[in-house]
Amino acid sequence: MAIHSFHLKADWPGGRNSVGMIETENLQTKISIPPEMNGPGVGTNPDEMLLGAAATCYIITLAAKLERGKVEIEEMALTSEGLVEVDDYGVITYRKIIHRPYVKADQASHKKIMRYMESSEESCMISRALKGNVEIELEPVIES
Repeated sequence: MAIHSFHLKADWPGGRNSVGMIETENLQTKISIPPEMNGPGVGTNPDEMLLGAAATCYIITLAAKLERGKVEIEEMALTSEGLVEVDDYGVITYRKIIHRPYVKADQASHKKIMRYMESSEESCMISRALKGNVEIELEPVIES
């Protein structure tokens, strides 16, 4: 069994509405609380990063399944939406992620593509990590 280690360094100057910085091997960006939550909205935020992790994991998993299944596609894209709830007591909960994958391919492949779209969500490691905590929903579109 292989274990992969990923590292992130975060700098935060202090205070709720500060702007910090995160750095990984391939990413450097400012971070802050989003304006929807009364923050400065500079750079990205945990809500976008969780959505980004789930979305990129999903589309990469789908691409790998299509490739292994020898499914030829003309086009593939994904939009994703994260729904975060703030209750009356200020408790913030990430409720749901909706993935809207789009694939354009030959009509004969549509059934196989749909099966891969559904199974990609189940086998993506980020989705498995979120299971039981964040609902993940698919709204797939396949065109010829």
